[in-house]
Amino acid sequence: MPRTIWSGAISFGLVTVPINVQSATEDHSIHFHQYHLADQGRIRYRKVCELEDREVSQDEIGKGYELTKTQVVPITDEDLSNLPLPTAKAIEIDAFVPLESVDPLKIAEGYYLQPAGQVAAKPYKLLVEALGRSAKVAVAKYAWSGRERLGLLRVKDDVLVLHAMRWPDEIRDPAELLPPPVEVSDDEIEGALALMDTMTVDTLEGPDFHDRYTEAIAEIIEAKREEKPLPEAPEPEQPAQVLDLMAALQESVTKARASRDEHTEPAEVHELPPPKKKAATRKQPAKKAPAKKTTAKKASGRRSRSA
Repeated sequence: MPRTIWSGAISFGLVTVPINVQSATEDHSIHFHQYHLADQGRIRYRKVCELEDREVSQDEIGKGYELTKTQVVPITDEDLSNLPLPTAKAIEIDAFVPLESVDPLKIAEGYYLQPAGQVAAKPYKLLVEALGRSAKVAVAKYAWSGRERLGLLRVKDDVLVLHAMRWPDEIRDPAELLPPPVEVSDDEIEGALALMDTMTVDTLEGPDFHDRYTEAIAEIIEAKREEKPLPEAPEPEQPAQVLDLMAALQESVTKARASRDEHTEPAEVHELPPPKKKAATRKQPAKKAPAKKTTAKKASGRRSRSA
């Protein structure tokens, strides 16, 4: 079982749910140490007092707020645990909102909330059932690690999950990143929808959704351990300059369909409009035979039905 990183309660009106907080995620990354290249001696960071010029042990170290270069206000863990905030010892629910109304940019790491003992079982179950039936999520406040935070409470497999959230003023305004004004045709939008449908999956599971970077690092470590040649890196595909957006969409749909597993159900896709270059017959000189004009009108009719 993962360790408990915080204990307290959920405050839901006058209902209190004692809980233990545990991390909902795991880190499977491969971590490295720093070594001296000459003799492979381990390089470590030491904590040194600047005034005494000596290394100090952990029990000699405390927190403090620097008022000036010569004055520090010491802050103890006991000070932080007794903050004059109702959220210092409780996750206090403030409101309920539809999940789709929450900007995903505000959602950060997730934690499982475990009921703390038999006394918490019934109010815990009550909150799980109420959230499930309402199809809403709870917005709460809590104080951890030296600051008050905003959180989102939801249900996953009958377990309460708390997502840390960023405050509104922590989200940067993206207005300065907007591209210059451009026009996108209905045909191009339909082509993009066809590609999206072809790439749609039911779940983020399976061989396409795993950490290939960590696997590659493990292969390098194993090859060096056994003194074997390192695995060759594949040649990266150079992105081609998109000159014809419709042609690029058409090719993308073809490749996406080909890469789908044969045992999967074929997706219902939008009919992809013909590439724009098919309409080039419209630009034939006016002196061409009438038959050519008729052909151009038929091509135009096919495009309007697929739009």
